[in-house]
Amino acid sequence: MAEDLVLAVLTGQARGTRKRLGAGLRIGTAPDNDLVLPDDTVSRHHCELVRQTDGVLVRDLGSTNHTRIGQAVVREVLVEVGTTLSIGGVDVVLRAEPNGVAVPPSSSPRFGHALGPSLAMRTIFGVLERIAPTDASVLLEGETGTGKDVLARSVHDRSSRREEPFVVVDCGAVSYNLIESELFGHERGAFTGAFAARQGAFELAGRGTLFLDEIGELPLDVQPKLLRVLESGDYRRVGSNRPQQNAARIIAATKRNLREEVARGKFREDLYFRLSVVPITVPPLRQRREDIPALVEHFLEVARQKGGGGGRPVTVSRETLAALSAHDWPGNVRELRNVLDRAVYLATATGDSDLRLVDLPVSPVAEGRLPVEFDPSQSYREARSAFEAEFELRYVRWLLGRHEGNISAAARQARMDRKYLSDLVKKHGLREKNAS
Repeated sequence: MAEDLVLAVLTGQARGTRKRLGAGLRIGTAPDNDLVLPDDTVSRHHCELVRQTDGVLVRDLGSTNHTRIGQAVVREVLVEVGTTLSIGGVDVVLRAEPNGVAVPPSSSPRFGHALGPSLAMRTIFGVLERIAPTDASVLLEGETGTGKDVLARSVHDRSSRREEPFVVVDCGAVSYNLIESELFGHERGAFTGAFAARQGAFELAGRGTLFLDEIGELPLDVQPKLLRVLESGDYRRVGSNRPQQNAARIIAATKRNLREEVARGKFREDLYFRLSVVPITVPPLRQRREDIPALVEHFLEVARQKGGGGGRPVTVSRETLAALSAHDWPGNVRELRNVLDRAVYLATATGDSDLRLVDLPVSPVAEGRLPVEFDPSQSYREARSAFEAEFELRYVRWLLGRHEGNISAAARQARMDRKYLSDLVKKHGLREKNAS
């Protein structure tokens, strides 16, 4: 294994301690151990971990309170990344930290359904190519629309579980009162409105993959119940006393920084460690603009295959591609795809074979510097339209003023199609000469 392995302490006085495995690691209360655990349930020389080519060998050293995986007492066993061990009464987890070591970038600009020829994305692909065949939990962090769901599905498709279900639970979209039922299922009559028994996500996933999207939105009082499943592998339907065994792999995603949420007391530290065996941060599109041309080409091909553009190829001019690459894309890849879908439909309606530069959404500006006042009588859509119209007018006026009304020079600076800029000038009643 080429990953940098770390043993993280989850409970007890040494909670939060991390030790790199190296070639091996000895654990106990005696000071000559590599990892010292000050706990009465831990023996002086309790156990040792030895790194091997096909995993990590865990060997108990004749401890009083045993070394366990779940409820099973082990003397000597080969484990892999993601395994949680109980050293007496102290829990530790074996984690990979691929972001902390030199993992070679993938040679491919694709990982399953995900596309990204940039170094940042190929580095992520390199990590996921190594970790996908294992059962390690993966935590994907990053802004909304960066493609975390696509990466999760791609990990599933590259694993031995690919023929099993891929089940998605959006923790931010499920009602607070129903999230426990959504995860674990319920029995008939378990609560008001439970007219029939229902399988939960863990049960539906079986031996497949359970993708917990927006895990940062999971209520605090539900987090211990999820933690219990990850620790023991057991769960119960709401209203049932019959335990069931979880066999699913867990992939979680969030737009929040969970380390900060832990510090604020909004997310349990022990649950964070359980989920982030392999933590991956997906960069926003504005930090990997070199991916935009490939993404544009891919989305246009997808649109053409679906019948967009009348099934014929739609070309993109250099000016249009430059404008798309210059945009900040606050909604990231999802926003780019939506804009391109709209542009293809417009091209179909007008019979154009060239993709015209479309109105790009306005990037957010600092609070207190909005160019328009909000009108409480307006709907969200109306307020946004007013905001965009005001921005458009001010920008075009400023742009023409810098170039004394010269449309060609102004368009070159803005990396904008000349005809499109000319249309904006006419739309807002400005003049091409001496407009300021």
